Amino acid sequence: MQPATVTQAVVTAVIVATMLYFPAGALLLVAVTPLGVSPQALATFGSRLGLFAGLVAWWLIVLVPVLVYTAFVYPWADKHDSS
Repeated sequence: MQPATVTQAVVTAVIVATMLYFPAGALLLVAVTPLGVSPQALATFGSRLGLFAGLVAWWLIVLVPVLVYTAFVYPWADKHDSS
């Protein structure tokens, strides 16, 4: 197996973050709706951001831990050479 490059790791993290974005958002919405938080307020950080900027901010919030996870899990180099 060849060692991964930083670009490959970032692309993988972006794909995983995008796949987790909607399920994580749905779970968060289910968790905060009983507390009286509207979906609009959740997506826009209480109307501090526009809808698009709020959704991008939430995607970046999901991306950060996925990048950290990818950095630890990705095969950067072979530690045991069999040659």
